[in-house]
Amino acid sequence: MQFVTADTHFFHSDLLGVDDFAPRPFPNVQVMNQTIIDNWNAKVAPNDTVYHLGDIALYFTKPAKESHAAVLDVLNQLNGHLVLIKGNHDSRDLFKYLAAHNYEFGGAPKFRFHDVGVLLKYDHRQYYLTHYPLMLGIAPQIINLHGHIHHYAVPVKENINVGVDSPELDYLAAKPAFGEPLNFAEVEQMVEGKAADFAKRQ
Repeated sequence: MQFVTADTHFFHSDLLGVDDFAPRPFPNVQVMNQTIIDNWNAKVAPNDTVYHLGDIALYFTKPAKESHAAVLDVLNQLNGHLVLIKGNHDSRDLFKYLAAHNYEFGGAPKFRFHDVGVLLKYDHRQYYLTHYPLMLGIAPQIINLHGHIHHYAVPVKENINVGVDSPELDYLAAKPAFGEPLNFAEVEQMVEGKAADFAKRQ
């Protein structure tokens, strides 16, 4: 199966607590990290593919390879092959480190990398997967799946925030556990829910 997520922000201690931007009521980053890992692995099988739309982690050390190694250790605990789309908090050095420690299983690499985005056809739709929300203009056949804005939503029905703390998860009949990636049946439910919501406003 294929899944999508964004904005895991592993190790990001400044996000802990409750606020309007990215509420994360965890006592420490270790509990937050483990919660995401557990919820992720309860849903994603080892040979599935997860598109991660940026902001994997926020963790800086000197030397940098120590934090890179810690992030790699977390990512290696996550089931699936990871397609990593670069977010504003994802350094090129981190991607280089992950590439240098990449490996194959199940006929595919653990990590694949994209700087900007991926155009993905799934069922009867096209999805453009990016970190930042994009204004695509008149392109109703394309849905932009994105992260970056955390507990906010773009007021355009073709833009769907799939981040772990997205308010648009409320369009789902059953809200996922924190950090749980979304399958494309759930994405479709979000697309239809947002379109219906916007239709009511007109």
